[in-house]
Amino acid sequence: MTAGTDKRIGFLSFGHWQPIAGSRVRTARDALVQSVELAVAAEELGLDGAFVRVHHFARQLASPFPLLSAMAARTSRIEVGTGVVDMRYENPLYMAEEAAATDLLSGGRLQLGISRGSPETALRGSEAFGYVPPPGTTDADLAREKTALFLAAVRGAAVVDADPAMTGGTPARLAVQPQSPGLADRIWWGSGTRATAVRTAEQGLNLMSSTLLVEDTGVPFDELQAEQIERYRAAWAAAGWDREPRVSVSRSVVPVVSDLDRAYFGDRSGEDQVGLLEGVRARFGKSYVGEPDRLAEELAKDAAVREADTLLLTVPNMLGVEYNATLLENVVRYVAPAIGWVPAGQR
Repeated sequence: MTAGTDKRIGFLSFGHWQPIAGSRVRTARDALVQSVELAVAAEELGLDGAFVRVHHFARQLASPFPLLSAMAARTSRIEVGTGVVDMRYENPLYMAEEAAATDLLSGGRLQLGISRGSPETALRGSEAFGYVPPPGTTDADLAREKTALFLAAVRGAAVVDADPAMTGGTPARLAVQPQSPGLADRIWWGSGTRATAVRTAEQGLNLMSSTLLVEDTGVPFDELQAEQIERYRAAWAAAGWDREPRVSVSRSVVPVVSDLDRAYFGDRSGEDQVGLLEGVRARFGKSYVGEPDRLAEELAKDAAVREADTLLLTVPNMLGVEYNATLLENVVRYVAPAIGWVPAGQR
């Protein structure tokens, strides 16, 4: 994909809340209510998506489906989604029911990002939820097993035998209910490597790639991520799926247009960072911070942003709805046109 094609832009909130100096999101209720309010503001600006990160055992957003349903109830067009749900913690059949119900309530606007999980503060947190990997397996194995069952359920597969006493003695198999047509095509996998991107394509899932790759080849982050996307698209074509996949990348983009912006963020973009994450060498993408014209030029040259159809803008949610709505408006006004995006109402 290149600039000039149908780009979509959404925001991604990590939903932090802390009762500390400077925070405008002091309680869990603040985080939830303001997430809904920011989705409303984003739709009014013409943005395409409102996405939330899911974290357990932290002062962040943890239960996405009530929140996404509330977002959908206050909006009419914008996509609502996750980036991402940690499958280690999930009951896959119950999650399939919740996802379908949320999608039906939203009118088919759910974009559900899932993954095998990321580093967290809890020690064996998913085990506290009652999900313990069988002997000889890992929590990642369990997450993949759960994902397979979840996908089967969302795609309408029968997953349980019917009780003959309730069906007149006729053998039958039952699928979870409700089912939401089209939802199966709107499931994304959060991929952190080129290899997992290939497996994502083989499963028929959309690709969600963040500002972190758990590998490093020495090339700039955007080029490594663009290679990840290229391998994903090649694997998708080889698998023979009959639809076009979606691909998203996340970026921190802050046009500095006011003294308040400068006080919070300075006026200079960062650089890629390389470090160890769970013992693996990883590469982290840079933040884009500075004068709007320069940011527009830099973002237009970002190889992965060019290749993706969807850009998710990470927002500093603890600065409040008013600040973040202004931040998104500045991106829309000064930066987004450089990557080929136009407001939804003008397409």
